[in-house]
Amino acid sequence: MVGVIVQEVLQGIKNDAMYHRIKGHIEHLPLLPAPDFNTYDSAAQLYRSLRKKGLTIRKPNDCLIAYYAIHFDLELCHNDSDFNIIASGSQLKIWKPF
Repeated sequence: MVGVIVQEVLQGIKNDAMYHRIKGHIEHLPLLPAPDFNTYDSAAQLYRSLRKKGLTIRKPNDCLIAYYAIHFDLELCHNDSDFNIIASGSQLKIWKPF
């Protein structure tokens, strides 16, 4: 788990009871190392490389999340079209359960 994913998941929950339930499930998951300068630089380079290919990412934080997945060779499960765009122009792997 990455801190920015925790934030995105929790901030999107409208119902307070559901918020506390989901928080209770994810707060014990291991966190990947906190971002450092090189992490942010690599995420920016990913954004720039996609832009050079004519691919526009609406939310720069998605490039940070995608960079983590690429760096740690993880498949990303998502519900955000930006990640499909990122995957089409990078080494990002998408997990498709079906």
